[in-house]
Order: sequence, then C-alpha cells, then structure tokens
Amino acid sequence: MDGVDCAIVDVRPGRAGLQITLLAHRIRPYPPTIREHLASVVRTGSTEMVCRLHVAVGEVFARVANQTIKQAELSADDIAVIGSHGQTVWHSPRKIMVRGVGPIRSSLQIGDPSVIAERTGITTVADFRARDVAAGGEGAPLTPYVHHQMFQSRTKSRLVVNLGGIANVTYLPRGGELKDVVAFDAGPCNLLLDGTLAQATNGRQRIDRNGALARQGDARASFTNELLSHPFFARRPPKSTGREEFDERYVRRIWRTAKRLNLSVADALASSCAGIAQSISQSRRWLPGPVDEVIVGGGSVRNRGLITSLKRAFQPSPVISMDQAGVKSQAFEAMAFAMLAFLTIRGVPTNVPSVTGARSPVVLGTITGGRKPISLRV
Repeated sequence: MDGVDCAIVDVRPGRAGLQITLLAHRIRPYPPTIREHLASVVRTGSTEMVCRLHVAVGEVFARVANQTIKQAELSADDIAVIGSHGQTVWHSPRKIMVRGVGPIRSSLQIGDPSVIAERTGITTVADFRARDVAAGGEGAPLTPYVHHQMFQSRTKSRLVVNLGGIANVTYLPRGGELKDVVAFDAGPCNLLLDGTLAQATNGRQRIDRNGALARQGDARASFTNELLSHPFFARRPPKSTGREEFDERYVRRIWRTAKRLNLSVADALASSCAGIAQSISQSRRWLPGPVDEVIVGGGSVRNRGLITSLKRAFQPSPVISMDQAGVKSQAFEAMAFAMLAFLTIRGVPTNVPSVTGARSPVVLGTITGGRKPISLRV
C-alpha cells in the first residue's frame, strides 16, 4: 500500500516464448489521504468507504498511467491494453461456509477499471484473481506464469522470491514446463518489518531504508522462533495469505514479544529479517527438488539486512537480484500484469492450477473497453 508502480512493456510472441521489453517505468506514492484510508479500510472499512476508494484509486492509477505514457514520449494510441492488478483490500483464500450457497473463497481488489479506461481511453484488464477463485482456486499467487516465462532455465533449478508485503516463492525446476512449477506464499515480509518499526516508533517511522537499522541489530533465536510458531508456516500448499491473517493484531503481539525479551528496535528488525529468511528457506520442504539459484525481487530487495539473512539461509546456493538476472526488479510486478493483460485479450489461460488449487486453467481478468477497438497487432 505504499504507492503505484507503472510499466510500459513491449510484448511479442517469439520462438522460445514471449519477448518482453521494458520501455518505461514509474513509481508514485499514494496521496497521503488515500494511503491512510486504504490502511483504515482493511481494519474497519465501511461499504461507503470501499465504494469511494474504488473510484479514487482508479483515478490515481489512471493519472500514473497517463504520466508514464507521456514520460515515454508515447500516446494512448501506442498502447494496446492496460493491465491493472488493483489494490488488495481483502483476501480470504480459505473456504468458509455461506448458508444457502456452500463453501466459498473471496478476494477483493479495488481501483475501478472503468475509471482507468475512461481517463486514458485505453482498454483495461483488471480483477485478475476473481476467475481463478471462481474456478476453485485461491486467486494467488498469479505471477508464476510470468516467472516461468522470464526465469526458466535449462540448466538450473531456480527459486524466484518476491519480497513484498507478503513473501512468495516460485520454484522452476531446470528444464521444466509450466505444469512443473510450484509456488505459494511463504509468510509476512514488509508487512512485518514496516509494522514492527511503526509499532516501535508510534508511527513516526514506517520504513527501515535499505535495512540500516536491521543491520545494526543482533538476531535472537527466541524471537525468531516466536515468529515461526504461527500455524501458517506449517500449512501445506496451495496456500496464500495477507493482512487478514497477519494483521495489526499480529504485529502488535510480535512487538510485545520483542519488549518482553528486552530487544531493541534494531534487534527486533534483525530477528524479523532472520525469521523471514528462515520462513522462505523452510519452504524448500514443499519443493520436489534442489534449489541451485535464488532470484530475489520486490520492495525489500534493497533491504541489505534481509538479503544478508537470505544469503546465509540458502548458502551455498547463490542469491541474486532480478536486476542481476536481467529484469528490473522494481518494475517486475507492473511488467507481469502488463504481460497477463496481453495474454487475456488473446484468450490465453494464465493461472497455474497446481499452484492456486483451481480446477482448471482459466483466462484471467475482466475487460473494460477503451475508446478504440482492442488491438492484437502485437
């Protein structure tokens, strides 16, 4: 919920799969009021607030899209389609019983695609998770299809790790096909780090830039073990999670534990980095083979405290960034949904049923038309 990432991507079919070229990338923070409302709506949001934010976030997305197009010295006519993941405000992947309906899963992303299409004039694909959920899946993670396209290797079995609010992993066995991919959420990441710092400073600080504080602290095994005692870590895949399971109450409990153990803020952050790294490393218990190389992307790729912990947890296997693997890490998520939108308008299923638990492959996303016919020229 920090802000909006926008990427302009050239996608073309090639002999070995899709050829993907990043043309432009822009990151813009949410306006402070929008960010505050988003954080609030997850906790105690009313229907009215969700409704208004749905439109307001759509306006922000459209503005960033138009700015990025201008930055790249392009026009709306140059863009075939926009892919918008939306802002997740609720993700409930575990089945619950609804009287008269039966067991259901649900996931909600806001950022009205009608607003995006109207403000930009460009056909917009959004609501990617809903169709997988309707097909019996958890609706997450959705990027393994793109990981397979970008990072599959004939000679190395790779683990692609996204360090976002939640950490997730994608296993790409060497020489494997899409059906061989294994992926799932590993547990909280930035959500834990940012939340712990906010608790410790009464909201005055929310980001440990580059992991500077974490690198000053010492990891304590007692605290790390407390982190990993949450039942999510022992749950078998398919599995996904979010703020609904690791919410402010969880972060407050973790911070109370840190104080009970007389840990400094730096020690709590160092211990959290170690715990996150261990949760990712322990995910190997669900993998069908060894990990030759780890490729890391996402918001915490610059957190040197966390990266150091990951390297220690996976040694002797090398841990490299997406940038080192030839893909701009900060742009990856936006690139991924541009690519998924491209495939949606071509009618290509992009969920991975073995990952999400869906009954079958399905075409993801809903399409909102722009001011011109959809172009499939690429």
